[in-house]
Amino acid sequence: MLKRHLEAGRLEAGCDEAGRGCLAGPVHAAAVILPVGYKNKWLDDSKKISEKDRYSLREEIEAKALAWAVGVCSPEEIDQHNILNASILAMHKALDQLQQKPEFVLVDGNRFKPWSDVPYQTVIKGDATFMSIAAASILAKTYRDDFMVNLDAEYPQYDWKINKGYPTPKHRSVLITEGPTPYHRKSFKLKELQQLQLKL
Repeated sequence: MLKRHLEAGRLEAGCDEAGRGCLAGPVHAAAVILPVGYKNKWLDDSKKISEKDRYSLREEIEAKALAWAVGVCSPEEIDQHNILNASILAMHKALDQLQQKPEFVLVDGNRFKPWSDVPYQTVIKGDATFMSIAAASILAKTYRDDFMVNLDAEYPQYDWKINKGYPTPKHRSVLITEGPTPYHRKSFKLKELQQLQLKL
């Protein structure tokens, strides 16, 4: 089972993002404060559980969390700030929306920037270590997946309902033949895609 807290009895917000490695769509991030003593043996890194279980856990998290929120940075913000900074900005947006201010922030990964006056710690593989980060990973992943499935109706040729904007062979191939949509990240150069296509 994952760890409940870094320090027992403290209000800790877990933060994680989804969509950093995509060619298209925004990056989503979530912040979650779980109750002290919260237990859920099924809670884990969103990448390790099925889609059905992720959505079931989302309902549980939203019902039981002391506070939760999702922040989004658009493809334009990603192009402006770069994907790392946009991911951190999305986390800040999520933290800004929390109805309860945390005493500490736990962040998946190894890069973050101070938020408000709240201390923080980055944790490599934090979504497989702390329950609050795992909960944030599930919210970020499911809300971003919902967004990309809705976009698929507008641009079905890119197969976003399946690949969610990630660089699958089909996505890259269609992007090369038909060009980018307004939802593609322009900071990923088409020349790089063409080089990738030669390897397919």
